[in-house]
This record gives sequence, structure tokens and C-alpha cells, in this order.
Amino acid sequence: MAERRAPSVRSRQLAAELRRLRDETALTGEEVAARLGWSAAKVSRVETARTAVSPADLQLLLDLYEISAQHRERLTELGRTARQRGWWDAYADMLGPEYATLIALESDAESAGWYAAQIVPGLLQTEEYAREIIRSTLLISPPGEVERRVQVRMSRQRVLTRENPLELAVVLDEAALERLVGGAGVMRAQLRYLVEVAGWPNVQIQVLPNVAGAHPAVTGEFTILRFPELIAPDVVYLENMTSNIYVEREAEVFRYNLALERLSTLALGHEESVALIARQADAIK
Repeated sequence: MAERRAPSVRSRQLAAELRRLRDETALTGEEVAARLGWSAAKVSRVETARTAVSPADLQLLLDLYEISAQHRERLTELGRTARQRGWWDAYADMLGPEYATLIALESDAESAGWYAAQIVPGLLQTEEYAREIIRSTLLISPPGEVERRVQVRMSRQRVLTRENPLELAVVLDEAALERLVGGAGVMRAQLRYLVEVAGWPNVQIQVLPNVAGAHPAVTGEFTILRFPELIAPDVVYLENMTSNIYVEREAEVFRYNLALERLSTLALGHEESVALIARQADAIK
């Protein structure tokens, strides 16, 4: 059986563009399949990014849709980069498809907004803090799997230090600062690390104080991933105990963006938040 990889943002964008081109030509999936000698199922898999389109098949589709030379060049380049493998493919046997998709989306994202309700976001965790979180959430897992997942989490953080780093804006609930994860030493180091990364030009941290009371995200945390223009629309990522959910409908994503804006308004400013985190670190004995 062929290996199924998580679709990258570019794969998803290419698939959406091929679907749009077919609609423009007023062809059905069955008609495209008949003209190219494919099955209708293959056309569907290509247009939903469940199957990576090969360079040869992509050219057949572009010939059929009779697009301009400039448009063809852009989609050919999109197809080439969409097939590139990411570092996370080395962990394919361990990562579920939803988590692998998150990593692929993060690697292509231009910016992210994150509301963290209970724990420090994965992109800002120290190795020791991450190990405690992963060990507690996996419940019954061999030590080797825990360590490999810690490696994945640390590797994910490279999006913050790459050549064109991810712009990250976090609203961190005060409860996450008070939750003692891994003991005093681990938690103190984690909070001091937050103070450090808050000084990076691409990271903004705001603390939502307990006195803020009820707010639009009392049901839990979420992440909004945003992409360069013409690559893909925003995607909202939701994580729970047994599965992960991606919200992509424009109206729903808009509501999450409004919620994050409201949370940012209710939260302390960046500098005030960093000062609070530093005081909390110093208070841990």
C-alpha cells in the first residue's frame, strides 16, 4: 500500500486550483477522467489532495484546461514544491495524520495566533516541560515513544528561528502560568524561557488574567494559522484528547479571528505580561 502523507499547504492549494480550473471549463470529474483515461476516483483524490499529483499527470490536466503559459509555470512550480518531503516524514510511523498535517501547515504558515488555556503552547515549551506534558497525555506509552515525540516538538519550534520566521502571537491564560508542570525547577525554567522568547521580534505574548472573567474562548484553546497571499486561506486548529479538528469554512474561521481579537483586548499588554511571567517565575520556590 502506498504511503499516505499529510498534505502540505501547497498540496491543498494546488488541489483547490485544479478543482477551480475544472469548474471554469464546465467539465465534470467523470468527463475529465474519460478524456484522460483515468478513473473518476483518481480525479477526486487529486482535487482533494488525498493523492499527490505526479508531474506528468499535472501537465495532462493543464493541457486539458488550456491555461496560459504564466499560469502553467506557476502551477508547475507549485506542484514541484508540494511534493517535497518535510523533516516530519521521518516520524511517519509515530505521528497520526492530523498531527502530521499540523506540522506541515505550521511549516508553510506566515503567522499564527494562539489562545492557550491550560498549558504553555508547544512552540514555546522547554524540552523538560514538553517531556512532562507528553508523558502525562500519552498515559501508557514506552519511554522511546515519549522521547521521539519530544524530539518532534523541539523540531517544530524551528519555525520560529528559520530565515523567515513564523510570526507568533499568543494569548496565554494566567491559569497556564499557575499550573505547576514537572515540579518547581521545570516550571521556573519554562517561565523564564517565556520571558526570553518574548524578546524575539517575531513573538508576542499576552497574559489573560483570571480577573478577566468569562470570555469568547471559555470552551478551550485554538490556533489560527495564516498563510502568504495566494497560498491558502486561514485554518483553525483544535485539539482534544482523542482527535484533532481543522476548521476551514470562512464564516467559522472569521468567528475565531474575532474571538482572538477580543481575547487580545481583554489580556494584558506584551510588556506587562512579560513582567507578570517574570514575577511568577521568581515566586516559585
